[in-house]
Amino acid sequence: MCIIFFKFDPRPVSKNAYRLILAANRDEFYNRPSKLADFWGSNNEILSGLDMEEGKEGGTWLGITTRGKLAALTNYLQPRLDHEARGRGVYGLSNALLDTPWRKLCFGKRLFQEAVARSQALPKDVLVAQLLDVLGNEEAQLPDPAIEDQGQEYVQPILNKYAAVCVRGPGYGTRTNTIILVDTEGHVTFTERSMLDKDPSRWETTTHEFTLQS
Repeated sequence: MCIIFFKFDPRPVSKNAYRLILAANRDEFYNRPSKLADFWGSNNEILSGLDMEEGKEGGTWLGITTRGKLAALTNYLQPRLDHEARGRGVYGLSNALLDTPWRKLCFGKRLFQEAVARSQALPKDVLVAQLLDVLGNEEAQLPDPAIEDQGQEYVQPILNKYAAVCVRGPGYGTRTNTIILVDTEGHVTFTERSMLDKDPSRWETTTHEFTLQS
């Protein structure tokens, strides 16, 4: 039940603007092993976290290359459990926010837009902090007919836990926040805030920076 907000502007008019502002949550079982975001691959061209679940090692949920390609993976809530289905959708990030009627997405998008509107006047670290606050919002957006219709065969208490930007359950929920900023000069700031030791009260934040290759 991941969520992604982004603004994409390949040719910003102001030198203080950003080509890309992205804020994303990874929702997953707390005990599913994974590596923190880092460069990997033969030429260290890809920056992402890595799934380390036995038998599925090496996958990721969000990554960017040094040449500017970016991809993300989200879960999809299906009305019926299909053991043959992958249960996920792969989305290429474009120049518009993905459109969905879920109330939590509309609510989070509004908070995201408020932060983005201030972005040119804010120091980068302050902008990152405000975007992390958006991703950490646990206010349930209920009732939501759209999420109830899509997950009609799931019990209501489970649906309620999915109805906030930041999902928080006893063994499943938001365990990684990612902020990606790309400025007018192609400088990338990739900030990841990750849960430690399956404990929602303990987090660590790391930042990677590089300039896109032409």
